[in-house]
Formats: sequence, structure tokens, C-alpha cells
Amino acid sequence: MARDEVFLETKFWISDYGYDAALHAFDKSAGKLGVDQLDLVLLHQPLSSRFDLTLDAYRALEKLLTDGKVRAIGVSNFMPEHLERLLAETSVVPAVNQIELHPHFQQTALQMLHAEHGILPQAWSPIGGITSYGGGEKSTFDDPALLEIARAHAKSVAQVMLRWHVQEGRSVIPKSTKAARIAENFDVFDFELSSEQLAAIDALDTGVRGGPDPDSITLDNYGMAIPEA
Repeated sequence: MARDEVFLETKFWISDYGYDAALHAFDKSAGKLGVDQLDLVLLHQPLSSRFDLTLDAYRALEKLLTDGKVRAIGVSNFMPEHLERLLAETSVVPAVNQIELHPHFQQTALQMLHAEHGILPQAWSPIGGITSYGGGEKSTFDDPALLEIARAHAKSVAQVMLRWHVQEGRSVIPKSTKAARIAENFDVFDFELSSEQLAAIDALDTGVRGGPDPDSITLDNYGMAIPEA
């Protein structure tokens, strides 16, 4: 497969925040992948306890973008307060904010901020897999409203959720190690949810986060050495 047929996206961990450290993180990531250019690089977390390091790391991403070593830059798990500070103190608007986003946790205020600044939301756990083990009140896969919509289209609940994201203009990165499930996740372009069905899914938000609170991620409890290439 030709390089231009593959989109390479990666993230820099908090241990590699700071200007010089983030520049070196690029060398490590590109070296492991065997490429000279990455398509999209994100900061994995807003390091709230050392946001100065977060800002310096993002400025390093801006340098990589200017030098043509990356084609786009962005962030991950940034909440409104993190995004607003980043936007105030740096020059390049993030192309992407990769966040937990599924029918049971929709982060509407954050999505509105994305729309205001032209930031593409990219959903991790887009089908709510984290609700199966992350302490949520119930799993998205057992949600009666989603099951009813899935039956109406002869599709799986996962396909309905992915189609919901696509129709509402979000990027999604579902995760699976099973070939059949990966193929199923791609098979969402032969049906369309009605406006009523989209509204029904929009109404399922519980406000319950499955993953960790971004502000709980610190160097003390999550710092780790990232191996060299």
C-alpha cells in the first residue's frame, strides 16, 4: 500500500510534554513508524497541573506543522477551559479534539465550542464500549431506544451509533480486533437515520463519563518513560 493511501495519526503522552521533549517525541514516533511525516499528531491529555508544559508541547506541534513534518495538529481530552486557554495562548487552532463521545456521554457544551472554532470532534469509544466496563449506569448496547432503531434498519446497535456520529459530522475511531466487527463498523453508508431517530439518540445523554476525568491525569500518577525508536 502506498504511503499516501494511509492516514497516520498518533498522540504524544504527557511524559513528553515541553517544547524540546515534544519535538523529540515526534522523532520517536516517526522513527517507530518508519516515516518522515505524520498526518495528524495530538496531545493526549491536557496536563492541568502543569499547563505550561502543555502549552510548550503544543507550540512544538506548531513548529512541526510549519516545518512540514506533520500535516495537521490537535489535542485530545481537552475540556472547554483547556481549549479556551490553549486558543488564547497559541497560534494554530487545533484541527481535532479527540474525546469520549457516545450516545450516553455527548459533551454538548464542548461540541458547541468545537463548532465555534472549526475544531473537528473525533470520538474515542464512539459506540460506548467504555459503558460496558467503565462504571456507567448502563451499557449503550442494551439501550432500548438504540435497539429499536437498529431493528428498524436491520442493523446492529453499533452501526446505528456510528451512523449517528457520521450524520452529525463527527470523526469516529471504533476499536476492534475482530475482522468481522471491523467490517461491520465500515458498513454504515447504506442507510440513513431520520431526523426523529437522530433526535431520539441525542436525548440519551446521561452526562456520565466512562473514562477518567482529564484533570485527574498528572505526571505523578500517569507519567511513564516513552521508549526511544
